[in-house]
Amino acid sequence: MVLAWAVITAFYILMFLATKGHLPASLDAFLGVLIAVSLVLHFAVRRYAPHSSQVLLPIATLLNGIGYVEIARWNPPRAGYQALWFIVSGAIVVLTLKFVKSIRDMDRYRYLVLTAAIVLMLTPYIPHFGENLNGARLWVKFGPLSFQPIEVSKVLLVFFFASYFAANRELLSTPTQRFAGRLIIPPKVLLPILVAWGVALMILGGENDIGFAMLLFVLFFALLWVTTGLKSYIALGLVMFVGGAFIADKLFSQVQERVNAWLDPWSYVNFHHSQQLADGWFALANGGVAGTGFGLGTIGGVTSQVTTDMIFAGLGEELGFIGIILIISLFVAFVGEGFRIAQRAHSDFVRLTATGLTVTMGLQTFFIMAGVLRIVPFTGITLPFMAYGGSSLFANYFIVALLLRISNESAEERRGGEIVAVAFD
Repeated sequence: MVLAWAVITAFYILMFLATKGHLPASLDAFLGVLIAVSLVLHFAVRRYAPHSSQVLLPIATLLNGIGYVEIARWNPPRAGYQALWFIVSGAIVVLTLKFVKSIRDMDRYRYLVLTAAIVLMLTPYIPHFGENLNGARLWVKFGPLSFQPIEVSKVLLVFFFASYFAANRELLSTPTQRFAGRLIIPPKVLLPILVAWGVALMILGGENDIGFAMLLFVLFFALLWVTTGLKSYIALGLVMFVGGAFIADKLFSQVQERVNAWLDPWSYVNFHHSQQLADGWFALANGGVAGTGFGLGTIGGVTSQVTTDMIFAGLGEELGFIGIILIISLFVAFVGEGFRIAQRAHSDFVRLTATGLTVTMGLQTFFIMAGVLRIVPFTGITLPFMAYGGSSLFANYFIVALLLRISNESAEERRGGEIVAVAFD
């Protein structure tokens, strides 16, 4: 954590020296908030989850801090809101660790969790509360505050999928019903989970949220494959993806625009929808290997999305290829630690929950990075911990807290087993 503080502070000072020519007058306040919140989180982990992973929180803090510096570089008012959400997110970590004593308790409320997730996803449709921005109806607004309910819904859906798959693992893994001369999985086992998943996808489609629809689609089949180990589910997922993509291309204009911008962002016809992609590529080229340095980039002068959708390109310009490798490595380390936590879990439900939370974080990171680099169509999903967005930051730290709780539970169970083994010896 001390190393994270040092890196973030160095970047913050360099950014101010480059843009203002002097040290930041708010350096004391900046360090005070950063260190105070981090220390509260550290002591909360030591108090409520002392045997949990020591890797997740420093990585999240470092990614959050680097993103904050980039936001402060281009939009100081947004940086103030992001700092406030950092404090709120720290509070949710403490409250989660204090009151969520066991992740297994969530297994008993499978359909209640699903209902809550669906209700949250439907709230943007409520008149006078739901808000449509950039063609997607994802926000709920209360006075000056706005929130994306889907950020919490994705975590709740992970709990539901993990609970259903864990309870029906044998039935989902063993073909027992004969159809056309072959044994297949009984449809009555797959039907409930497919209905729940399909309803969620339809809601997201209706809200024009293509990014989270892709995230939910891949998450579902990833957990199904992890649960059963059957490659046939991967084949089914690919077939459904091709079919769904074809239908979505015909029904949703946003899908057509995203695909056209992906295939040819330089075309005059597509430029209205692909201009930020083109600007991002020029910024990455300008950054080169070593980057222009914090505070010396230019992308913020040509696109207003540098603190949100295109923050990866903004960081690539100022930190260069080396900085991008650092950021990707931090995310890889986070995902790797999440999978390690999943492997050490002592029940199917907890293992699948940790896997689902980790896959969610990894997929979200991949989709936005790959979208900026035009590996896949651009989705506009926020880059975890780094991009501006209070609801995203809140949900990401909630995932950290849940993984810490799972990690601590597994460690305590192993310690208890070792004590019992020694006693018997």
